[in-house]
Amino acid sequence: MRRAILAALTAILAFGGIARADKFPSRPITIVVPFAAGGPSDVMARILAERMKTTLGETVLVENVTGAGGSIGVGRALRSPPDGYTISFGHLGTHVANGAVYKLGYDLVGDLDPVALLPSNPMIVVSKNAVPAKTLGELIAWIKAKPAPATAGTAGAGSGSHIAGLYLENITGAKLQYVPYRGTGPAMNDLVAGQIDLMVDQLSNSINQVRAGTIRGYAVTDTRRAESASDIPTTDEAGLPGFHMTLWSGLWVPKNTPKEIVTRLNAAATDALNDPAVRKQLENLGLAMPPKDKLTPAALGDWQKAEIAKWWPMIKAANVKVD
Repeated sequence: MRRAILAALTAILAFGGIARADKFPSRPITIVVPFAAGGPSDVMARILAERMKTTLGETVLVENVTGAGGSIGVGRALRSPPDGYTISFGHLGTHVANGAVYKLGYDLVGDLDPVALLPSNPMIVVSKNAVPAKTLGELIAWIKAKPAPATAGTAGAGSGSHIAGLYLENITGAKLQYVPYRGTGPAMNDLVAGQIDLMVDQLSNSINQVRAGTIRGYAVTDTRRAESASDIPTTDEAGLPGFHMTLWSGLWVPKNTPKEIVTRLNAAATDALNDPAVRKQLENLGLAMPPKDKLTPAALGDWQKAEIAKWWPMIKAANVKVD
């Protein structure tokens, strides 16, 4: 008798979960972007949100929650109810590096469920126009010759721009003084104004300024030239072989979000990435689409774990810590 009652209760709870998932969504969904408005993460999220609402039949909003290299925004999303109405947008910095930099109070793998891998961005080495260097080799020589370290803008400790800067130091032996911002959008404003010397930035955030001539671009951190910046050499071509880094992005939801809801959100993101108009917008920003076999939640989860294994040792060796 007891077993029968337990079985009945389990069935009722399971049916209730399915019913809730079937009704999803019934109100607006929020994507929490952990950086300032106007930066590359914000732009990508808004392009996706606009198209995802077509599949989901509900408005998809973007909320910018800044601070602490994106860890505040991730925490805000992670602590929301696991009902699919709050999505965490993030990337290599927020969902990998921050675990090695901050005392987070949450587990980036254990407390989040992956939804979908999003387009990736090679980085680009850029400087203010007042820097005399015209090539990447000249820039590195200029940095090394400076009496005081060159100032490099970042989106905070552990952000993609910070990791890329550490990687550059690691490969070249140059030393940088990092200037943290609430996102690379504000950092770009100061670079254009000449308040900082350089950045290793997402291509999508820098390419329009490079094209406009307000900053100088030296090389992209990929093995091949970007279609949107075919005149800019790769780091291999520019004399810094092996300096490769791609800043990938993704979507996550709080742990224990019903699988049916995760599947709906994944379908909405995948539909957006397969839309020719959306693809064109994202590719014009210098973004590369993920392979079709990498668009599943499981693929994002596996990739996140592999990136943790790759980058945490370097970050910890650099003793990057923020309490």
